[in-house]
Amino acid sequence: MSFGQGGPQWGPGGQNQDPYGTQDPYGGQRPYGSRNAYNSGADTFDPFGTRRANDDANTPDWAALADASAARARRKRLMMVGGGALATAVIAGAVATAIVSSNKDSGNSATGSVTSTLPGPPELPQDTTQAEPSFASVDPLPPPSPKEFISDRKKDTAPLSVDSLFPGKKLTMGDRVYAKGATSRTGDCASATKDALGPVLENNGCDQVFRATYSASGIAVTVGVATFENEAKAKKAVQQASGSIAPLAGKGVPAFCKTGTVCRRVSNSYGRYAYFTITGYTKAKSVTKGDSKAFQTGDDLAEFTFRQIRRRGEAQASAAASAPAG
Repeated sequence: MSFGQGGPQWGPGGQNQDPYGTQDPYGGQRPYGSRNAYNSGADTFDPFGTRRANDDANTPDWAALADASAARARRKRLMMVGGGALATAVIAGAVATAIVSSNKDSGNSATGSVTSTLPGPPELPQDTTQAEPSFASVDPLPPPSPKEFISDRKKDTAPLSVDSLFPGKKLTMGDRVYAKGATSRTGDCASATKDALGPVLENNGCDQVFRATYSASGIAVTVGVATFENEAKAKKAVQQASGSIAPLAGKGVPAFCKTGTVCRRVSNSYGRYAYFTITGYTKAKSVTKGDSKAFQTGDDLAEFTFRQIRRRGEAQASAAASAPAG
């Protein structure tokens, strides 16, 4: 189909004839503004009515707009922070006012306000002349030593006898067992001795002598314990000792350490007690320096006697410590 020159005819109006008639289909109203965006050669239309594309003088400063927007945001934040700080200050002031009010006299209730009073510090005693508690300025005395009770006649008051010093019927020391024989007690100290020991005991004020004999495997030992007024006299008697305690036979033990035989003699002291031993064979046999069996028997009896004297002191010290005060 050929349109020819001038294009199609639209009717009696010629080429420029509006196919829709003489009226604008929108009735003179532009849907996006005051100009027709589709007219050839017309300025590009801004449908939102803010600008024209070719109008550089009317172009907005986007950097300034951004700065203004940021400034508005900062002002908003400052207002929010300031408001929070103000609210905090108001609350703190209210709390402080409440605290101050609570410390006021409760008599303010007459004005119609209600206040609370916090408890005050406790009242101090008015009488300052009362005596203060006192404490001992020295440490309490230590418990008495067991040796104190057996070092002086005045303190050593517990009952004393042959049976308390030499109890039972036999003595066991380790794996060695000794049978107990005859025992004796005498106030005539010299009668329980041999040779020069008697006068030594008497010169130092001997009170009495206790004796007991033990035996095993043909060896016999007599132990003699002499008592004195105090420790000093007992020590002196031992230092001056000469002679020996007299052997005590009987109750299954024959006479031993007869004339002509050699026996072993030992003397020692503890507290106000001096103790002596004489060891020998029950047969006519002498004790020699290398006779370990005889030495062992004599040492066992001397050790046992020392322990008995020490236990006497311990018993009296324990009784004194547990006695009620006063």
